[in-house]
Amino acid sequence: MSQLLHVAGGCVSIEYLVVGMLENNVYLISDGATTIAVDPTAEPQRILEAAGGKIDAIVLTHRHFDHVGGAADLRELTGAPVIASAADAPYICGERTDAEPMPRWKPCPVDVVVSHGDVVELGAMPWKVIGTPGHTPGSICLLLAPQFGSNPDGVPVLIAGDTLFEASIGRTDFSGGSMDDMVHSLKRLATLPDETIVLPGHGNTTTIGAERQRVFAYYAGGAR
Repeated sequence: MSQLLHVAGGCVSIEYLVVGMLENNVYLISDGATTIAVDPTAEPQRILEAAGGKIDAIVLTHRHFDHVGGAADLRELTGAPVIASAADAPYICGERTDAEPMPRWKPCPVDVVVSHGDVVELGAMPWKVIGTPGHTPGSICLLLAPQFGSNPDGVPVLIAGDTLFEASIGRTDFSGGSMDDMVHSLKRLATLPDETIVLPGHGNTTTIGAERQRVFAYYAGGAR
């Protein structure tokens, strides 16, 4: 069983567990009053315990089983609303099942449907939704600026899902994936400040500045 890990320097408190057969990062982000869980893949009871018994919202960055597999049970345990993109929500809730042949999960109702440019108020945290199709049509990232965090001296925080990793990007060869869309999405992320902490769905955390020299330079022409 992996331990609860901490990410330092952000404008809010960030902890995470590495959970499931694909070693997903399940983030627990809090402003001190409100806690959100990001991409609960499995073990919902363990995730809830790691959060101190209280989760106020569940954010799903995209529809793949390893990011949504524990969402329905965690929603039932906590009563927390589930937030996902308009494009991927029908798959998450089970209305559509024509995606790639991946393991099925317990369908999860989506309570709040979002699109690019929306702002989701979670407690005192206004998260800006950035549409980042490429890995799936409805992949999203969410950005929190320091002035809205509980630690205004910290740096911006980007929930990145499987769009941007340390020195890599999400696969585009699944159903609904598109390299053209991914490049456009990376160009959107490349406009963010270098100090922005990137919270990927798998692997190590990174920063926009670090990926400007690697991912953006290779895939997006060093766009800024």
